[in-house]
Amino acid sequence: MANTPQSKKRARQSEARYAVNKARRSRIRTFLRKVEEAIASGDQTAATEALKNAQPELDRGVTKGVLHKNTVARKMSRLAARVKAVAAKA
Repeated sequence: MANTPQSKKRARQSEARYAVNKARRSRIRTFLRKVEEAIASGDQTAATEALKNAQPELDRGVTKGVLHKNTVARKMSRLAARVKAVAAKA
């Protein structure tokens, strides 16, 4: 348990940042889920649109320190390849 005033403040700040980061992570996951659902449905235009909408959210997660840049690069690359495969299949 925090005892000094500084450690108490740091604990409060940590809780606040945790809440913000949790909300941001949840929002990113929602965008990723929409892309996954569009790919699963086989709708090329919906998948492409969902991917376009997800990209800025993922990039924002990097700039805000929620996700690592290589993680986002990997996710975007894999999703783009899957969307492209849906387009080729259609």
